Amino acid sequence: MDQIEPLFPIPLMRSPQLLPPSLNEAAVTAIRNARIESNLRSGQLFHTEVADPRDNELFRQIAELAVPKLVDFGVLLFGEQLRWTVKEMWTNMLETGGNQTLHSHANSFVSGIIYLTPSHAACKTVFVRPPGGFDFSFRHHTRDAAIGPFNAGKYVLPEAEPGDLVLFPSYLYHEVPRNPGGQRITIAFNAIPDHLDCWGYRINFAP
Repeated sequence: MDQIEPLFPIPLMRSPQLLPPSLNEAAVTAIRNARIESNLRSGQLFHTEVADPRDNELFRQIAELAVPKLVDFGVLLFGEQLRWTVKEMWTNMLETGGNQTLHSHANSFVSGIIYLTPSHAACKTVFVRPPGGFDFSFRHHTRDAAIGPFNAGKYVLPEAEPGDLVLFPSYLYHEVPRNPGGQRITIAFNAIPDHLDCWGYRINFAP
């Protein structure tokens, strides 16, 4: 019998309701009262300053909840349980009409998004197949062609509820389409393991 093997898949972990409602509500209140900065590409997207979770009590509590998930996700990437650190966190406030342009995260191995408010159905996080040499030069796209995990160019994250966490490799490009709904608030972060070891050649990382 024929067998199909999913060669070199890219993992994405969803952890529903990671944040308890009390912490989720506290985060929304703190963010709405915080100092914000405008995004360079969208006039309806705002951020708080990038912070080290060790210097921010709210972020510290959230990071502590995320670390066990990072350990599990790291096993998928590197095959071993490593010690993980959330090295930086920031918030995204997407107002009506705003969007987040296509981007990836540098200087980290795993990135995460924590959803604090509901998102409009048209404003879900979209992950894009890595560009640059990972596909044929020709493509087949017709109205009748079935789209699946092996030929799709994008993956639209299903509805994310307040308190949900999503983890993905930091190199994975992602974007958020124009928001036709109300204010959408998320927390984003980048994480690193304490080290990587390739047959005795060890690289140590520190926040």
